[in-house]
Amino acid sequence: MGWLSAGDGYEVALVDGRVAARATSGRAAGRQLKSLPRALRDHPEVDRLRRFAEWLDRHATACVAQVDSWMVSSLPVPTGLLARVWPDEAWQSALRDLAVVGDDPEEVGFLRGATEDGELRVVNLDGETVRLSPRTVTLPHPVLLPDLDDIREFAAELGIVQRVEQIHRATWQRPDDLDPKAREIREFAGGSFRSRFALAARASSLGYRVSGGYSTARVRDGGGTVEASVWIGEPYWEDTVETGGLTWQDDNGRALPLREVGPVAWSEGMRMAAALYAGRTIEEGKSA
Repeated sequence: MGWLSAGDGYEVALVDGRVAARATSGRAAGRQLKSLPRALRDHPEVDRLRRFAEWLDRHATACVAQVDSWMVSSLPVPTGLLARVWPDEAWQSALRDLAVVGDDPEEVGFLRGATEDGELRVVNLDGETVRLSPRTVTLPHPVLLPDLDDIREFAAELGIVQRVEQIHRATWQRPDDLDPKAREIREFAGGSFRSRFALAARASSLGYRVSGGYSTARVRDGGGTVEASVWIGEPYWEDTVETGGLTWQDDNGRALPLREVGPVAWSEGMRMAAALYAGRTIEEGKSA
């Protein structure tokens, strides 16, 4: 966006997401000012730019949330859609350098560009830039990526930084030796918080839904939707509270035996439970 006239002697523009001003006359003509002059603080053009900046922030947040949803669910995304949104800087920032998979599930590459005709430019794991034009691609959840450690090492060599946490997302693998009747994980139970409000606030700040006495995360896994839940205490409880066990339910509200929980739902449920537990109160003199 270019500079816009804002009264006598000034122009304003958005610079790095903030409203900036520069003089159009005098010794400082053409020079960006360190702060917004008092005379411009209530100017209509400044107000319009502020509101536009707020919209851009909301748009960028929404783009990241949508791409994160695609990734967590490993849903197929039309390449034509990626091509249409790529020119938008907010979408491009959210999508750039994400690991994508096309027609061959074993061929993983990092997304670097998209053309208007739906062709994707990808850096493969041999370090070569290739062009792909499948009808759809997936942005796989990292627990589904083959040789994840090797992919992480290669990404570090390329200096890849992802706006949406994917390849460096914390993951958990479901153990093979689970009790067939077990329906609850207690690994992150017993984390003490000074109040139920504090624990619920932590869940919300991490992006999880608080419903009744639970922090929940809904995940699409294996063609269905699974909800992971961690007990966080009765609503309006004002005393100290502890995190409870982690459970999973299917679309019909049936508590799933642990052996039936899919890899993505398992990893995301454990990730939520671990993140909640990490904020617990640790008494002085006790180890974390």
